[in-house]
Amino acid sequence: MTSSPRRFHITTFGCQMNKADSERMAGILQDMGFTWSENPEDADLILYNTCTIRDNAEQKVYSYLGRQAKRKHEQPDLTLIVAGCVAQQEGEALLRRVPELDLVMGPQHANRLQDLLERVFQGRQVVATEPVHIMEDITQPRRDSAVTAWVNVIYGCNERCTYCVVPNVRGVEQSRPPESIRAEIEELGRQGYKEVTLLGQNIDAYGRDLPGATADGRHLHTLTDLLYFIHDVPGIERIRFATSHPRYFTERLIRACHELPKVCEHFHIPFQSGDNDLLKAMSRGYTHEKYRRIIDTVRRYMPDASISADAIVGFPGETEAQFENTLKLVEDIGFDQLNTAAYSPRPGTPAALWDNQLSEEVKRDRLQRLNHLVSVKAAERSQRYFGRVEEVLVEDQNPKDPTQVMGRTRGNRLTYFEGRLDELKGQQVLVKITEVRAFSLTGHALLPAAARG
Repeated sequence: MTSSPRRFHITTFGCQMNKADSERMAGILQDMGFTWSENPEDADLILYNTCTIRDNAEQKVYSYLGRQAKRKHEQPDLTLIVAGCVAQQEGEALLRRVPELDLVMGPQHANRLQDLLERVFQGRQVVATEPVHIMEDITQPRRDSAVTAWVNVIYGCNERCTYCVVPNVRGVEQSRPPESIRAEIEELGRQGYKEVTLLGQNIDAYGRDLPGATADGRHLHTLTDLLYFIHDVPGIERIRFATSHPRYFTERLIRACHELPKVCEHFHIPFQSGDNDLLKAMSRGYTHEKYRRIIDTVRRYMPDASISADAIVGFPGETEAQFENTLKLVEDIGFDQLNTAAYSPRPGTPAALWDNQLSEEVKRDRLQRLNHLVSVKAAERSQRYFGRVEEVLVEDQNPKDPTQVMGRTRGNRLTYFEGRLDELKGQQVLVKITEVRAFSLTGHALLPAAARG
């Protein structure tokens, strides 16, 4: 490596797991003496952390790569890396398509970035996609926020949903030991972070693969136990978790969220379809009736809880009547937010090979109709905030209005109000809501929550 400090840039596609992996890899690069560059054109190491969930994310990576591959012909010292799920799925095929790449690495290798780069700097082209046991990582991630942080608690996924490539690219479930999770959260508390989001592809599976008990004989086998175990970490004021699977979402977990004051009343529980035959074809392992019972139970304990979810339209064989069952579920439940996607066949998944694929036109039409209903229902759900006083954790400035700061309510609604970021960042502020929109709120500050008498 040259003596002048090298600069790196990371572009992240896809899910929260990828964002957390990117923060971790940025931390490793900084430990190696690299400095962050906002502009990829000024960086001598560029890392694309990729996602395979939707086709356009994959195409985007290739167009970005093409640009940097050209640049590498003029700047042979440029280091090009593709990490994440496209890397895992494509492996050596990526090198054949973009021979300028130096390193192709799957998500399970994020913690090994330094070792892999050392091989690259010795002049080798490296592909790291073989399954590995994820090493416990002591590197400090470079967090994108100074207020909220992601904390991985379980890697991989053992589910076999017929549309999903994640188990192929992220490997089998591996839960982190509760003690190392707590140690990471304690360090975040010391650094001044106020909120953590526990992450897992299927977080409710946490602990199933962990041996026996902790040293002092306590069993910490489930996500519920983990929430109790980390709840009293000093400095941390809010705890969230994602993503949940309806098959494993228990009343005990709901009760814990109700009992533990730091756990936010916000649940992200994907349903994917409101039709039982489609849920079966997707291998989801539950019915729409079971899903509705879960939401009823959440609302029985916490009537005001925010519910967000994921849904797919245009799955192979989906009829108009089956799609209408999804619309009916969305109508009945009234989600605060819903991530929607038209089905996109992923290589190596069963559904991609079925011959009952729907046309792009039908998928587009259904996605549009679902999105319209989602925003109507979200706007209705937002009405409940009007005139209320909400506790908002201030994260940043409103990029569109420098006189305002922005943060989130406990229910995860983005909220804007007038104030100075240098005084309010990281504070929980009581905000009287004066304007409601489908996915965000505006209000005016009353007092920092800490100052309530």
